[in-house]
Amino acid sequence: MVMNELQVFVRVVELRNISAAARSLHVSPAAASHRILQLENRLGARLLNRTTRNLQPTEEGYVFYEHALEVLNAIERAESSIVSVGGAPTGALRVTAPTYLGRKILAPLVAQFTRQYPRVQIRLRLSDHLLDLLGEAIDVAVRMANPTDSSFITRKLADCPRVLCASPSFLADAGDIAAPDDLMQHNCLLLRFPGSTQSRWTLGGPNGPITVNVTGGLDADDGEVLTEWALRGFGIAMKPWWEVADHLRSGALVEVLPEYKPEPVALVALFPHRQLVAAKVRTFVDYLKQQPGLVAMPPSTHIVQHAGH
Repeated sequence: MVMNELQVFVRVVELRNISAAARSLHVSPAAASHRILQLENRLGARLLNRTTRNLQPTEEGYVFYEHALEVLNAIERAESSIVSVGGAPTGALRVTAPTYLGRKILAPLVAQFTRQYPRVQIRLRLSDHLLDLLGEAIDVAVRMANPTDSSFITRKLADCPRVLCASPSFLADAGDIAAPDDLMQHNCLLLRFPGSTQSRWTLGGPNGPITVNVTGGLDADDGEVLTEWALRGFGIAMKPWWEVADHLRSGALVEVLPEYKPEPVALVALFPHRQLVAAKVRTFVDYLKQQPGLVAMPPSTHIVQHAGH
């Protein structure tokens, strides 16, 4: 019970919110509040100052937080030391990824991982929205991004080339698309969610990168929807090549402006900075890194291309 109280207290201090801490630990806010109260009663000291809008540790709370964190880190080190001498990683591992990437790539690998490490229970959350990794107590996020947030350790898993693509029927009606600026005259299909920068497309050209502000009458927070719209002839989409590879090979989608490639994006694993990375996290990320051909890469030929009429 004392361990549970320490875990709740540390999460409350880190998130400054009892409800958020409770969600991250998968307990009710009432249970989290009760554990904090039990801890304060046992210590005979108030650890948190609570108001309707704010929560701050007291002076005693700050001191206790530092010691509680040391205790939890020591336990984590002890558990990891068992793994280092031949034990297997164990425990629940909370993983998040974009929806289609999770279904297409990650889900089969997760199933294989649990066969190899049966004492790890994977909790997979798929969402095209950027989840609060700390607030949601996510252990590992697999994303297509070039992150700069120093709050997280970033491990690159693979390069993901991207492609501009549209249906032959859309391109037949579109007229000439010979340069990046021409995109501003056409309907571009955009992935929009809080934090998205998809309305600015950066393309590589012979004289360096070119950024185009694109617009369109359709946007969605689900990448598969954009692919479906592109297939139905509603506009131009920027997609990771592996997502639309089959459609490009069949000719259902056609590459647009092949001489101006979109900036590639990296497939990365993100996990919070800690004094010692948990064995289950380290093992899972290493497992992903070791997978050959994690994402399909475009061939140098056999893609139908459209550079204009």
